[in-house]
Amino acid sequence: MKATVMYGAGDVRIENVPDARIIEPTDALVIVTRAAICGSDLWPYKGMRASEEGRRMGHEFIGIVEAVGADVRTIKVGDMVAAPFAWSDGTCIYCQEGLHTSCLHGGFWGGTKLDGGQGEAVRVPQADGTLYPLPVGRDDSLMPSLLTLTDVMATGHHAAVSARVGPGKTVAVVGGGAVGLCGVIAAKRLGAEQVILLDRHASRIALAKEFGATDIVSERGEEAVVRVRELTKGLGVQSVLECVGYDESTLTALSIARPGGAVGRVGVPQGEAMPAAMPTFFNNVTIAGGPAPARAYIAELLPDVLEGRIEPGRVFDWAGGLDQVPDGYRAMHAREAIKAIIAF
Repeated sequence: MKATVMYGAGDVRIENVPDARIIEPTDALVIVTRAAICGSDLWPYKGMRASEEGRRMGHEFIGIVEAVGADVRTIKVGDMVAAPFAWSDGTCIYCQEGLHTSCLHGGFWGGTKLDGGQGEAVRVPQADGTLYPLPVGRDDSLMPSLLTLTDVMATGHHAAVSARVGPGKTVAVVGGGAVGLCGVIAAKRLGAEQVILLDRHASRIALAKEFGATDIVSERGEEAVVRVRELTKGLGVQSVLECVGYDESTLTALSIARPGGAVGRVGVPQGEAMPAAMPTFFNNVTIAGGPAPARAYIAELLPDVLEGRIEPGRVFDWAGGLDQVPDGYRAMHAREAIKAIIAF
């Protein structure tokens, strides 16, 4: 079968790899019908050291179940399923607490040992706890939005939940990539009254306004902090969604939170130290977040997608087939695309 393999920074290839197959009795074999390129895939694309073995890529996918292991009980052959970006058993203490990304028997797609979602098929470990059946056909028009539930929409929602977004609150979203845009959707969905997007790219800003952003801040650094405070009567915002992960964006996010506010961090941190430790401490700012337990959120978000109340699939502005995946990486890296969808 064909799959995406990254061999180093900027070196993405579509290659023939061993066919995915059932190995454990709790596995399912999924034939991929839709996949995506994630902003987090760009980190190794920018800086991965050259490797002879390569790294299988992709952690957002939807597909059709081709086969199941002997111990699989809730997933059956022929199901259309969404696969969250982390696989999990659904039964351990952390899964029961809704934290599937910390599953005692789970893990993440791709790398050197597992199939990645940017390929023709995937062996899915712990199929019962991982896969979520979808009540749609293969070519349903909602596929782009359904695909976002495997990562970016769930991650934007996680940022909003971690930042304690609620009715009538003031919210800032730092970063207008696909996750930040889904964060705007999530904030409006949870009842935020004011949603400020911090970004400077025209295409992202236009989409954010359609999703419900009420204000745009294109400044950076201290100027951005000043502008946000001007928009909030000098107070700062009650909820901040940090959707980038850079030191500068994190510092901005922490600096615009009002006393007693909360920051939901979902951008993968690029530094080890937390900035603004003293002011956030004395302002009683709650700092939460991390990798989103997407499997825990699908049931809540799915009805809104199916009934058209939210349209997160609009973050996809580049589309291609598997052979075109390297072009999708280049487009996203060059900021020519917000997010790429792959159709099989």
